[in-house]
Amino acid sequence: MSGDIEYSQEFVDVDGARIGVQVYPEPDGPAGAPVVVLWPAMGVRARYYRPFAAALRDAGLAVVVADLRGTGASTPAPSRACRYGYAELAGDVGAVLDALKPRLDGRTRLLLGHSLGGQAALLHLALHGADAVDGLALLAVGMPYWRSYPGARRYGVLPYTQGIAATAAALGVWPGWGFGGRQARRVIRDWAHTARTGRFPVLDGVDAEVAVGRIGTPVLAVSVDDDQYTPHSTLDHLCAKLTAAPVTRDRYTTAEAGAPLDHFTWVRAGRPLAARVAAFAAGLPRR
Repeated sequence: MSGDIEYSQEFVDVDGARIGVQVYPEPDGPAGAPVVVLWPAMGVRARYYRPFAAALRDAGLAVVVADLRGTGASTPAPSRACRYGYAELAGDVGAVLDALKPRLDGRTRLLLGHSLGGQAALLHLALHGADAVDGLALLAVGMPYWRSYPGARRYGVLPYTQGIAATAAALGVWPGWGFGGRQARRVIRDWAHTARTGRFPVLDGVDAEVAVGRIGTPVLAVSVDDDQYTPHSTLDHLCAKLTAAPVTRDRYTTAEAGAPLDHFTWVRAGRPLAARVAAFAAGLPRR
């Protein structure tokens, strides 16, 4: 199966925004396959994940990929007028799950997030509960806490992340200069908070850090070799917060992939990783 498989483009309206949702054809095999809802990295369009969606589908999973608010087919485009941040991204996850409910009923369902998409999925479970899903897969996700980076690199992370936040605050929007694409300033503010403190911020009056510790949903957490943004240690820092969840912590290596890897290119060399996600989904408790 090639990465050129066609999908149907749908939309979910939520709080004045419109979330683009790509629904792939059902996989071959028995009806009622587990469903994976994938959330992308900051500034990355949903269509970038077509090769990985094809690999997941070949592994026997039904696949839906959503654009993060303000990216790809989702609106509004980030501007000085935008007031959304992590709380709204987490709410968008719930809105998409609600819209998909007729397709999800009776089926195992898995949230899968890459980078910022993984944080949004995790925060959805923390803030809104986990009843709608059976598992969470975090792929190349990490808490970008500056102290969690290896060696001397950590000393560059703090000024880099806080400089981006200061620029976004001054301009009213992050223009996307060399990192993350154009972003609403509150998304950057919340991201920079995690990089500075190693903790999730208070969101909608809820201490998200405490709420994450109450998540009981099974989690597959996989870091990727040669990840320039979220190396293995940043995912270790994030997993340490999941004190109530059963966590399967793993690494995706260049040897297993058979190709060079980094924060983005694993998507195009992800067939073994897709098989791992399918095995995780198969082991989740049945509804």
